[in-house]
Amino acid sequence: MGPRNLAETVAILQRNHQLVRVTAEVDLHLEIAEIQRRLYRARGPALLFERAKGCAFPILANLYGTTDRMRLLFRSELETVRRLVELKADPDALRRRPWRYWKVPFSLLAARPKTRRSGPVLRHRTTLAGLPPIQCWPKDGGAFVTLPAVYTEHPDRPGWSKSNLGMYRVQISGNDYEPNECGLHYQIHRGIGAHHAAAVRRGERLRVNVIVGGPPALAVSAVMPLPEGMPELAFAGVLGGRRIELVPAANGLPMPAEADFVISGSIDPARTKPEGPFGDHLGYYSLAHDFPVMTVEAVHHRPGAIWPFTVVGRPPQEDTSFGEFIHEITGPAIPAVLPGVHAVHAVDAAGVHPLLLAIGSERYVPYASERRPQELLTIANAILGQGQLSLAKYLFLVAKEDAPDLDIHDIPAFLRHLLERVDWSSDLHFQTRTTIDTLDYSAGMGLNAGSKLVIAAAGPKRRTLGTTVPPLNLPAGFGDPKILLPGILAVSGPKHAGTTEEYEPRFVELCDRLGEMPEFPLVVLVDSSEFTAQSLNNFLWVTFTRSDPANDVLGVGRFSRRKHFGCRGPLVLDARLKPHMAPPLEEDPAVTKRVDALAARGGPLHGIID
Repeated sequence: MGPRNLAETVAILQRNHQLVRVTAEVDLHLEIAEIQRRLYRARGPALLFERAKGCAFPILANLYGTTDRMRLLFRSELETVRRLVELKADPDALRRRPWRYWKVPFSLLAARPKTRRSGPVLRHRTTLAGLPPIQCWPKDGGAFVTLPAVYTEHPDRPGWSKSNLGMYRVQISGNDYEPNECGLHYQIHRGIGAHHAAAVRRGERLRVNVIVGGPPALAVSAVMPLPEGMPELAFAGVLGGRRIELVPAANGLPMPAEADFVISGSIDPARTKPEGPFGDHLGYYSLAHDFPVMTVEAVHHRPGAIWPFTVVGRPPQEDTSFGEFIHEITGPAIPAVLPGVHAVHAVDAAGVHPLLLAIGSERYVPYASERRPQELLTIANAILGQGQLSLAKYLFLVAKEDAPDLDIHDIPAFLRHLLERVDWSSDLHFQTRTTIDTLDYSAGMGLNAGSKLVIAAAGPKRRTLGTTVPPLNLPAGFGDPKILLPGILAVSGPKHAGTTEEYEPRFVELCDRLGEMPEFPLVVLVDSSEFTAQSLNNFLWVTFTRSDPANDVLGVGRFSRRKHFGCRGPLVLDARLKPHMAPPLEEDPAVTKRVDALAARGGPLHGIID
């Protein structure tokens, strides 16, 4: 069985040499967050900070820092969970190989939570001000809970079976929150949204429990993309190998008896306050916007409670490990959920939602003399209608029949395959004025608003991609061309001026001056081609977080016919920072200097972080 709380988790990690205790005092304002970022980069152990400045509770960092560590925590039940996913993908497998799935019925016994009258989490209380005030980035609006599991029940159908457990952002200090208030930020297409909408319709408050710590299976379940109707509490029981024990919180909702902390209260469906800014997983600040306010009735905590935290920011960060672990578990079920889809990859380095790669079948009209994307477009619609996948901004699809062994996680190989085959006159498919990630400001259209671009390529190879910079006729102010990948060229340009015109004039000028360059089907306009070309991650991050398809995609020899946009020469993306975009995340130099001292020879973190 998996650990029932963070004290047991710490003991498991320590026995397996996966944890270091730190007795030196650390500052919760920026310092501990920079330590975590370096710790993750170094693939370091979990750290238990026993002395946090101004805080009575120990702090646990980097708990989910590697997929190996996550496998260790769930090792007893992980194989059974994989078997469940296999059955979801292929229910007939149970009949063909019943011996392979003999443990599954027993594991399902852990899916039903168990109700108790008392438990460790009921023994103590504190206040919001008594919780660790961790601020991760200099311009954050205050302190945030970064590893919460937020529990709500449907007002029309109360009870755990229709509950939602999600990892949403919780701001516990700053802005104009009262001492008993916190901000609750959730993105669109989240389960809590349906509960909130029902509360609004009923004109009543929505009860909320913010769970911190407890069984690690709770946090993993809160980010797991589960099928509609499967409560995360049930999955947490299966993953942890034991029924989740529930006790009543101050607001009457159940809460895990073994949780380390639970912030218990409710939100007024008609009341909001500014929440944020917050350094987010796209690598920029999500700005202050009005979000629901939670009025806190009680902050419960167990004896010896431990506060887990993480940091989000430009990938990769600790949430990258969550994504890798989830893909290990759920990857085999994708063909069952999305027929015709063989693989999907939400590219972490591009901020996850901005870029989605997919491999699908192209079996329509097999007798045609020239193959072109048809079934792939049907598949694209299915992908963009599927939960969080619907937030994809760029969706690139290729046909499995063209390269059966193509690895979707080999991004250079995938892009080479696509660019060798794509036809820009027919293979660009835009959706304008639609929903995108709440955290993505690239379109300048306000919260949740932007556009999408589907690029689907099928058929034989059309071109050989270039690997050396060709002669270019660039306008004044443009220069320093760099090869990013075969067939992909970056060009530095002047600062984006902002514009009231349809497209920024200097961007249009570049597109009008570039030649057809058949060996370079993709050109990216950036602020610094040198930075963009330094690594694959830089290219992916700059290109797909700083561009919006409707605003920032043009091309050489462009045309529009019967509302279809295409071009005859290279596709050109404007991936410069725009005036309407949120600022990129940057660390505080003074804090960096302090953390350097902790990591130096003789410092308490020497040999643990860089």
